[in-house]
Amino acid sequence: MREKIDIMLIEGNERIAGAKTEAELQDVKSSLLGKKGSLTDILKEIPRLDVSMRAEIGRATNELKDHFTAMIESRREEIRLKASEIPPDFDFTVPGAEPPGGALHPITQMCYDLNDTFRSMGFEVFQGPEITSELYAFDNLNFPPDHPARESMDTYWLAGHDKGRGGGRLCLRPHLTGSSVRYLKSHKPPFRFVYPGRVYRNETTDARHERAFFQYEALIVDREFTFSAGKVMIKSILSKVFGRDVPVRMRVGFFPFVEPGFEIDMGCLVCGGSGCSVCKHVGWIEIMPGGTPHPNVLRAAGLDPAEFTGFYVNIGLDRLVMMRYGVDDVRLFHSADLRFLSQFR
Repeated sequence: MREKIDIMLIEGNERIAGAKTEAELQDVKSSLLGKKGSLTDILKEIPRLDVSMRAEIGRATNELKDHFTAMIESRREEIRLKASEIPPDFDFTVPGAEPPGGALHPITQMCYDLNDTFRSMGFEVFQGPEITSELYAFDNLNFPPDHPARESMDTYWLAGHDKGRGGGRLCLRPHLTGSSVRYLKSHKPPFRFVYPGRVYRNETTDARHERAFFQYEALIVDREFTFSAGKVMIKSILSKVFGRDVPVRMRVGFFPFVEPGFEIDMGCLVCGGSGCSVCKHVGWIEIMPGGTPHPNVLRAAGLDPAEFTGFYVNIGLDRLVMMRYGVDDVRLFHSADLRFLSQFR
């Protein structure tokens, strides 16, 4: 047994000294000191030795274990130091290679740009939960009880929480507007805030529509605010985002949560207004609904509509990004295809 330990000492020293990398050194350590290593095998044989030899062999085995452990750590430091050495033929005049880096997703960048623009106008940025209830998504927004948006053909209701009515019926938020009431209830007027986030709709995807997409809501509630000031705000925001004047038009539209309500369009920047698949060949693309908050919405937030008014818009963030970069299919932004997304670094 003593001879076996002496042979293991010689072979172990050679293997440790011959390891060129930390991975090789780890393999040597496992074969010597691991649960199935050579030294462990010797320790297992000690109980079967003559009583007079057990103490001597046990002491020699422990000394060998300490020796190998110290030698392995010493060799590990040598390997690390050698790896950090500068080769003698290294040319310090060669320019370094820039490491590859990521970039913000174009929708995220657009959101940040809008945040900066609205903050400069005195707005607060608000975040709300992605899981909401029928109370906030529909009831507080003046949706009639039989409105089709409440059906599963439009809204993703959560299994196990899709029965009944009101606050106990939960869904993925189909729009941002419902959480605006949360803000109105928890703050004091006047209000001036924006609310970016992802929303979810059960609809067929195409070049202009996605099931999960981004909106960007802005809401002003004050005792005095003119509708014309809201239109000036929209034009100012779009000009800031695109770096140039953008044609804007407002068409009468109906939404339960505003009165009066408008469809707000901008001139299509993909085709320059000449007509393309993105704008359905009309030269205009709908980017947001807007209008004055409905009196019932203000009442749901605990405000007196005789005292307060305001202006609301809900920007289709994905479509703004399409306009900024001239992209004709919104699905590309949600595809996670690096061949496409790497263009926006």
